[in-house]
Amino acid sequence: MNQDCAVSATPSTQALHYRSFTPADCPAACGLSTAFSWPHRAEDWQFAAEQGTGFVAEENGALIGTALCWKFGTDRASLGLVIVSQEHQGRGIGRKLMELVLEELGPRITFLHATPAGRPLYEKLGFDVCDSLDQHQGTVGKTLPVALPDGERLRSATAADFPALIELATRASGLERNAMMSALLKMGDSVVLERDSEIIGFSILRRFGRGLVIGPMAAMRSPDDLRAKALIGYWLNNREGEFIRIDVPAGASLADWLAAQGLKRVDTTIRMVRNAPAVAHQGAPDPVYRLYGIVSQAMF
Repeated sequence: MNQDCAVSATPSTQALHYRSFTPADCPAACGLSTAFSWPHRAEDWQFAAEQGTGFVAEENGALIGTALCWKFGTDRASLGLVIVSQEHQGRGIGRKLMELVLEELGPRITFLHATPAGRPLYEKLGFDVCDSLDQHQGTVGKTLPVALPDGERLRSATAADFPALIELATRASGLERNAMMSALLKMGDSVVLERDSEIIGFSILRRFGRGLVIGPMAAMRSPDDLRAKALIGYWLNNREGEFIRIDVPAGASLADWLAAQGLKRVDTTIRMVRNAPAVAHQGAPDPVYRLYGIVSQAMF
């Protein structure tokens, strides 16, 4: 497809131009997200751009809109970081950016997390609500270690663990995670949960936004989500006063426990899907392993 296009000349769109997103756009894109009080740093935009592709809208040489997407395997994708500056809204720029991204993705089953403002547009473009997640964040308070069952232990991950962690992440998320996880494992710190030398869970801690983010995180299901609490607690220990965020897909029983650690629920966001029935993507995709923390609302 032609990824560099201009719209017809009218008084309101004379200098409006659409083109592919490049790494050089990250500082300006960060300025856009900051204007909406999004927490993304320029480094967060850089990582998102390196893992995916996308488009920008420019007017008179100034970046005024963005939309990015990420492909997983041959048939899945997510999209996000859809922003149009406040001064340029109401002109169809967001819809055009979305159309460019959807043309790029074609028939892939595509997910996004929608803001209330964006939901009406996404519904018009064929997205349906399939699930939700809770955003928890805050300053870590005093924490206590979580006791694991006999035979289970936490330890730092090593490079030899990476193939198993990628497989576990793919299974728990329902998305092919080879490239994304390979990049995350290099940039963040990771811990694994073992039972009799078998890896049954992991979590990654990395810099993001206002502080640190836990995610992705996956574990074998357990009563009261004990294993997930242990994986989170590993990172919270000795971090009193630090700002940490985790986005938890719906269905986990972590809200009260997270709030007690200082990570209150600050938002609930809906997940939407296109090119597939919404009912087919409700709940966790795997009956044994569950995704307890995502990469980000954009990259899922």
